[in-house]
Amino acid sequence: MFAEYELAYHNQYRKAFPDKASLNRAKKYWLGHLRRFSPAQINRATAELTASSQFMPTLADMVNACRKDIALFGLPPVRRAYEEACLAPAPKAAYDWSHEAVFLAGSAAGWSLLASEPESVSFPQFEYHYLDLCRQVVEGAELKIERPTPLPEQTRTELGNAELRKRLRKMRKELGL
Repeated sequence: MFAEYELAYHNQYRKAFPDKASLNRAKKYWLGHLRRFSPAQINRATAELTASSQFMPTLADMVNACRKDIALFGLPPVRRAYEEACLAPAPKAAYDWSHEAVFLAGSAAGWSLLASEPESVSFPQFEYHYLDLCRQVVEGAELKIERPTPLPEQTRTELGNAELRKRLRKMRKELGL
């Protein structure tokens, strides 16, 4: 990313990072904010920003471009996904999710955590799992929600007289009658 910025914005780049020490500080700082995105997302965002901006992008520009990237895959933003997971009714597997990643992140974080803990505790847990799932989707993974097979309406089994007598004898023997 920084190498591409140096080529595309050479004068601005040199002014922003006049020496190796300032460049290293900037790289560490940016890494802290971009580590939740995959390298592929960062590369796409870098290419998009350098192609569309005459000025060197800021960290905020880069984060927004990376976030926008997940929308291309039908993934809602983290905040909206978190709210959907918190507000979805039970049974969770039967709910019509905006994306499978929302359900799977809610499951991984824990439905009881999302329902009972304050946002300051539950959101970081959800965000961690959700961004990991987003990375997997961007890299080509297909996510599936395992929906339980519903029970049949009626489960009636007719027993013959011989089987009924056999079971009755067994019960009498177990009960000592």
